[in-house]
Amino acid sequence: MSQETPEQASQSPMGNFERYLSLWVGLCIASGVGLGVALPDLFQSIAALEIANVNLVVAVLIWVMIYPMMVNVDFASIKDVGKKPRGLCITLVVNWLIKPFTMAGLGILFFEHLFAGLVDPQSASEYIAGMILLGVAPCTAMVFVWSQMVRGDANYTLVQVSINDLIMVFAFAPIAALLLGVTDIVVPWQTLLLSVVLYVVIPLLAGYFTRRALDGNHDEQRVQALTHRFKPFSVLGLLATVVLLFGFQAQTILANPLVIALIAVPLLIQSYGIFVIAFVWARFWRVPFSTAAPAALIGTSNFFELAVAVAISLFGLDSGAALATVVGVLVEVPVMLSLVALANRLRSHFPA
Repeated sequence: MSQETPEQASQSPMGNFERYLSLWVGLCIASGVGLGVALPDLFQSIAALEIANVNLVVAVLIWVMIYPMMVNVDFASIKDVGKKPRGLCITLVVNWLIKPFTMAGLGILFFEHLFAGLVDPQSASEYIAGMILLGVAPCTAMVFVWSQMVRGDANYTLVQVSINDLIMVFAFAPIAALLLGVTDIVVPWQTLLLSVVLYVVIPLLAGYFTRRALDGNHDEQRVQALTHRFKPFSVLGLLATVVLLFGFQAQTILANPLVIALIAVPLLIQSYGIFVIAFVWARFWRVPFSTAAPAALIGTSNFFELAVAVAISLFGLDSGAALATVVGVLVEVPVMLSLVALANRLRSHFPA
């Protein structure tokens, strides 16, 4: 049976569908809000299906998105990642020495100065706290999706995410405590560990055993054929996740449109600014695009489950901090899709 060539794949219906992905995401955002208003009980029931603040339905959808990329992970090649340390250096410096502090600075600039007349001081301090928690929590799950969309190096992305997760275990609480001025931060270990297991360990093991079953004769074509076959499910999983996330927060969006817009401004500046820092740095260092793009996207994306859980435990469910982390969830997908498109457009400026 002949394999579909890349040229044929690009002309396939799914290729055409992906070309207008931003449009479909926009429609899913509108649909999510509409359905969340029309069927609040349904979305509340789905939202209740969670363990340690990790929604199991969203986890399954993210697993569907991540699985094809995990099949592409070649464990034999992971040992060679250390020979190319620049991508890892960019990821770690941006995530732990730049991003938390720029987020705190932007939060203070906007809510203690530029937006001071629009919100009361107590709410402003809580919004800043929520943004700081987002800034201290680099993404674990969705990074694999963004990396796949820019055709990133699956092996390198796995190592980048794994090292980030390891550092997060030790660095999240101290950095958050420093920036928040709070000394008694309790890290929700259940959320952190369960997220890593659900979003990294389980799909990684599934990908490993799938690859082992397919690649017994070292036939890479069979692996690529399978991942291409699963690609439509990955995109549909992303769209379903968007509908759910916006459906969960539909009432909040409609009840607080101005506040959400205000919080979104520094979050958008942070996202695009961090991406530019990492991407330009990678370009200056001549890092290959398959490593450079995921490195920049990892720094931009957030581990919102952890940020939301800590915000609720520290400030309460109805606090401004919790709301700010929720806004982080809402802007995440549209922003990241725009950055994926930008990265792909600039691919030719990087070494192959």
